[in-house]
Amino acid sequence: MRAVITDHPGAPSVLRPVTLPDPAPGSGQVRVSVEVAAITFVETLARAGSTVVPPATFPAVLGNGVGGTVDRIGPGVDRDWLGARVVTTTGGTGGYAELALARATDLHRVPGRLGLPDATALLADGRTAVGLHEAARVRESETVIVTAAAGGVGGVLVQLATAAGARVVALAGSDTKLAHARDLGAEVTVNYRDPAWARGIREAAPRGVDVAFDGIGGDTTTGLAELLRPGGRLVRHGAAGGRWGTLDEAAIAERGITVIGLQALGAADLFALTERALELAAEGALQATIGQTFPLAEAASAHAAIESRTTIGKTLLLP
Repeated sequence: MRAVITDHPGAPSVLRPVTLPDPAPGSGQVRVSVEVAAITFVETLARAGSTVVPPATFPAVLGNGVGGTVDRIGPGVDRDWLGARVVTTTGGTGGYAELALARATDLHRVPGRLGLPDATALLADGRTAVGLHEAARVRESETVIVTAAAGGVGGVLVQLATAAGARVVALAGSDTKLAHARDLGAEVTVNYRDPAWARGIREAAPRGVDVAFDGIGGDTTTGLAELLRPGGRLVRHGAAGGRWGTLDEAAIAERGITVIGLQALGAADLFALTERALELAAEGALQATIGQTFPLAEAASAHAAIESRTTIGKTLLLP
């Protein structure tokens, strides 16, 4: 099979196409003939050797989310899965390939009304956004900040908060991305590359904001915390800026701010969250944003595009 491998951490150029033996599913596993492979921002950090995420084991075929058709099953797997159109996690690696192994218990049947690329785009980002939205308990008439609002997770958060009746303030880094956030339902848009971005939010929400979804980290975290009104919620789910932000814990406690992290998803049923995201999309209540696609062999170019901060929504590989 064709795949993309990296032998060591480094720039996107360390990703190279190779031919590997076809994998065979073991007990409780299936093999998926991959039609779509998702790229996450976390994978670009792992490839680069960033300390923000758990280190990868090299050599590695990256990729934790794929969509395709089950073409082989291992011992103990129901034969009804053969030929099924599915999206699934791969256990952390192996997705940048024509064939990928997955546990049968991780498979999601793709609703008939939903395209395979859309379902794959929502596999990780959809469940993350749905879980974070629920953990934040966004309510009608609240003011909500969504950072990286034109990204995969951010775009879904904008839609979920808007559907809940909240007023959404979207942060993004270009006019094109801000326009996309408005299309998804954001009422106010602010370019975070403007040094005065916090002032722009204060002008739009002089009484403060109720919830801030922080996918950027770094100094942005401090700025977002200062914009929250007493009793607000700060949801920290990413460090796209290259490092996690720091907080004045005493000041946070004094103002009654609740800090919610990704560990909130650990207490949730990730499988059920994924099912919910797929069903919302099939019903037309949630829209996946597929900003760009690349052939499998051009995975290095896909990673470079993501790191350039020019991409919108989800980036997919097409084996």
